[in-house]
Amino acid sequence: MKVVYPICCGVDVHKKFLVATIITSEGIMPRYQKKRFSTFNNSILKFKQWLLDNNCLDVCMESTGKYWVPVFNLLEDSINVTIANPKWVKAVKGNKNDKKDSKWIGDLFRLGLVPGSFIPSKPIRILREYTRYRFKLVSCKSSEKNRFQNVFTVCNVALDAVVSDMFGKSAASITDYLIRSDSFDPQHCISLLKGSIKKKADAVIQSIEGFQMTPEQKYRALMIQNHLEFVENSIKRLDEMLNVLAAPYESAIRLLCTIPGVDRTSAITVISEIGTDMSHFSSSKRLCCWAGLTPGNNESAGKKKSVRITRAGVYLKPALVQIAHAAVKSKDNPYYRIKYERIVKRRGKKRAIIAIARMILTAIYHMLSTGEIFNPCDLYQVDMPQELRDKQKEKALKRAIKLLVTQGIIQASDILAISLQSA
Repeated sequence: MKVVYPICCGVDVHKKFLVATIITSEGIMPRYQKKRFSTFNNSILKFKQWLLDNNCLDVCMESTGKYWVPVFNLLEDSINVTIANPKWVKAVKGNKNDKKDSKWIGDLFRLGLVPGSFIPSKPIRILREYTRYRFKLVSCKSSEKNRFQNVFTVCNVALDAVVSDMFGKSAASITDYLIRSDSFDPQHCISLLKGSIKKKADAVIQSIEGFQMTPEQKYRALMIQNHLEFVENSIKRLDEMLNVLAAPYESAIRLLCTIPGVDRTSAITVISEIGTDMSHFSSSKRLCCWAGLTPGNNESAGKKKSVRITRAGVYLKPALVQIAHAAVKSKDNPYYRIKYERIVKRRGKKRAIIAIARMILTAIYHMLSTGEIFNPCDLYQVDMPQELRDKQKEKALKRAIKLLVTQGIIQASDILAISLQSA
């Protein structure tokens, strides 16, 4: 096999130390130099100097948790570092240790057999840390809301069966009254109702009467309520910081917001995951594969096994699916809604949403590559009046009949007979 990197280094990274093997191609047999370093900064800098002294400017590391990040931070300015997915550099069990692992990684990398993972620039990585943290806080907020609602369910309060939102103004006022008051006054509860919920005043009182809430349960509800307020305030402060970090990418954010279903928050999330430079991905298909939106290949002996989408894109895929759900419900632009309705008849709702998410990511790739706003080439077919659609259908039928006649599949007399029967 052809040697792609004559001088390279394979690195096996751990929490407290790393093992590196420099491979120098001299003649037929390569020469190996192995050394172990600590993961403290001064030791990583010694490792960097050792690489430079040996004229090694290409390094391959396995992405083990977050342990590769400190090494990458100190090497990226002067050395080409490739971060490899563990599945591409996995050694055979029973014949591996740290030194053999670093040598195996280096041997594969030397021959160009290790595809590198996408690592964005440092500003994008910092923005990604904030968007991912926001995702965790939103998930925590949803969990706390469920816990708060369960407190009243186990205390025989069926208010959630009457109101549509347990955290609306009327429901929030009533729940706050129940956990902070020692007595229950139905008339006071009715006075807390606002808007259209006043029509259901009798049902609201019936859902609360006879509730059993001990002081300990009230105390737990107050704790959950306080934590929920803290999480909401944290999300607000985080959003303010996100606006500051996303300021350099404002033009790209406005560009993505022209896509149906994409708002500012989702646009920032997408940019934090893939960046704005699409040259890192060879094509839109490669980007969709990296995001885990393409079917997997699992074929052996001429038999296809599971072709489910991969588990990649842990943060990007949920964001795109959320965008897809908003896009198919958009009233301003029915482009994706019409495509969704066509696919859902054949493939079902879940596969249709994944297909729409992939279409949106493909559009994002081309928009960031060219700088054009959302204007798909088949958009005219969606906005086309029904009369024009009927005319196009008639033209297509005429072309199909003409093709069948020229191929000798049917005769001209048969066409006349068919038209007479239909008439």
